[in-house]
Amino acid sequence: MNMPVDNRSILNKDGFAEKTYAGVVGKLIGVYLGRAVEGWSYDAIRNTFGEIDYFVNDKVNWPLIVPDDDISGTFLFYRALEDNGFPTNISAKAIGDTWLNYIIEDKTVLWWGGLGRSTEHTAYLRLKNGIHAPESGSAKLNSRAMAEAIGSEIFIDTWAMSNPGNPERAADMARKASTVSHDGIAVEAAVLLAAMQAAAFSETDINKLLDIGLRHSRHDELKRIVGDVREQCAKANHWRDVRQWLEDNHSYRHYPGCCPMVPNHALLLASFILGGDDVQHGLKIAVSSGWDTDCNAGNLACLNGIRLGLKAFDQGPDFRGPISDLMYVVGADGGDCFSDAVIETRRVRRTAAALNGWTYEQPKSRFAFEYPGSVQGFQLCPHHDGRQAITAVGNLNTCGGESGLEIRYEALAKGVSGSVSVPTFIEPKPRALSETSYFEVLASPSIYGTQTVKATVRAFDADTPLLNFFVIHYDGDGNLAKVKGETFNLKKGDNALTWKVPNVRGLPIHRIGLELNAEKRLTGRVALLDMDWSGSPEAFVMGSAYDLSPSISPFDTSSCWLKSFVSSALHFRPDVDTTFALSHPFENGAITTGSRDWDDYKVSSRLTMDLHKSAGLIARSRGHRRYYAAILEGQKAKLIKRKDEHVTVLAEVPFAYEENAKLKFVFSAKGKQLELSIDGETLVKSEDAEYVSGGAGFLIEEGTIPALGFEVHSLAEEE
Repeated sequence: MNMPVDNRSILNKDGFAEKTYAGVVGKLIGVYLGRAVEGWSYDAIRNTFGEIDYFVNDKVNWPLIVPDDDISGTFLFYRALEDNGFPTNISAKAIGDTWLNYIIEDKTVLWWGGLGRSTEHTAYLRLKNGIHAPESGSAKLNSRAMAEAIGSEIFIDTWAMSNPGNPERAADMARKASTVSHDGIAVEAAVLLAAMQAAAFSETDINKLLDIGLRHSRHDELKRIVGDVREQCAKANHWRDVRQWLEDNHSYRHYPGCCPMVPNHALLLASFILGGDDVQHGLKIAVSSGWDTDCNAGNLACLNGIRLGLKAFDQGPDFRGPISDLMYVVGADGGDCFSDAVIETRRVRRTAAALNGWTYEQPKSRFAFEYPGSVQGFQLCPHHDGRQAITAVGNLNTCGGESGLEIRYEALAKGVSGSVSVPTFIEPKPRALSETSYFEVLASPSIYGTQTVKATVRAFDADTPLLNFFVIHYDGDGNLAKVKGETFNLKKGDNALTWKVPNVRGLPIHRIGLELNAEKRLTGRVALLDMDWSGSPEAFVMGSAYDLSPSISPFDTSSCWLKSFVSSALHFRPDVDTTFALSHPFENGAITTGSRDWDDYKVSSRLTMDLHKSAGLIARSRGHRRYYAAILEGQKAKLIKRKDEHVTVLAEVPFAYEENAKLKFVFSAKGKQLELSIDGETLVKSEDAEYVSGGAGFLIEEGTIPALGFEVHSLAEEE
């Protein structure tokens, strides 16, 4: 009998937090390790590399850190729990609605291979057309070849990590999540893995974990295959013996579809068994064996990270250093795209605590470096001018002590500075990334001009360096420009610093960092203990009636300035004599920028009321199917709330306007107060408390609207 696990003790154990972080880091390591040879045949990998022990992206001219469905889907879809109040009995329909909220069609998260070719694309089209989960993923509707592909497993890790020590509930949630897009043996394989991962928080024995997974699976054929895999692994002299057995009995040619679940699941379990506690060896098997390399290695390294903790990655080569915690979570919340393993671990832990009735007090700052070895994307600045005096960045917490980003410098002096930075927006040459990745990076910056940076910097020595914060932003031509702040004279001990990011005319900020200088030669170290810039910008202004800068051509649709918006509208372009042209032939053409921590603010733009069913401004967007909007529709001014497929009119008044009228919209959200004014006149007010923060932008339905300027101004009370 499978007894429910009381996971309260696990939530309170010191190792729980680190194991969650290790699971997230493991997911990244496995995906990035396998991604470079995804799609390669077993023979091609063997002939080219023999065995793959470490990252080979440089050998195939790929970036190491790339957008990937395994990462984006994993860290987006389980948000169904957070977005719906953390229900322990989450429904498949709610998870399918979450897909629709965060996916932008043909652009984000999924492999957009077409109806009947890509399982997830097929399921998305079913959802879009009103077929709810679990029917959206059924074999009856989509065929067995589609329904029994690998995708149900690749997104499953966060459902397991949200239920530490509770394989029963992890299995239940995994089953519901999997049926959004899959059916049959594929669902049960995902359930098996999720139960193993949840149990791995307290159980490290491989055979016991496999037994736990099998107890939760409801598929006899899968149980038989797993038994055969265990038998083959027990008698094999070399991992290639098992790989040959899989080729002879469970290769792609034995199953329908382009990426069947069974071969990959069997290989994943074989890599887990044969690798044992040697994580590098298991990953070598998973990646060197071909098939869906990034999926298999990602699931495997996540499982072993949970099971063994961070020490799993301390053996052999340094897998963590090159990654620096970085990941893309590409969805409709553009400001959340540039994320890291620490930020996503906090979200998982917050979900796990909520599901168990516990309070999780996460750090208040975006950067707190609270896990051993974490650097949250900070690295020696790649755009540093001159000789770089900083020699290394790392974490103070190497032995369970105080956390912080340790920055070591050598021979700092006049004329020789040092700088570290972290990415906040896409790389200067996005085409280079798109040429080596079939997943697009849609993002908004994570920081904006006029936001306030708060940081704590510790100086260890009596002779301290000078410090300047800086941002590197795009100019109007797509090149990078650096803007430094005032100089801080550090004192020995902890220095509380505040810096208002300069107004960069609405241009996207690519990186933020800090620079060290000295009047005399210094060698030593400082530590960045924390840093944050939460809340909406004081005055983010992009174009206006008096200033169309940065000037861009209506034919330049690749501008990084334009790309700071994430658009579900089919056409979002620069305009000739305004700033933007918003065009969408269907409902819900949402276009947003900003991030989830934008709370009290007003958003404004001048809209020309050309052809449209409805048009206006969005505030507090939390995905593209959950937001408030202030619109004009049918000679009425309305405040609406969208929540999945439901649109609620919060308030409306008659408002007559002529075709082609140029109207200045101002939509404010402060606390639960919502208000729309047009041309300086307040038209409609309402109250609603469901969405407390989120991005801002435009809404266009069934038409085209030119928009002049875009501004966001904070309404937060001064502290």
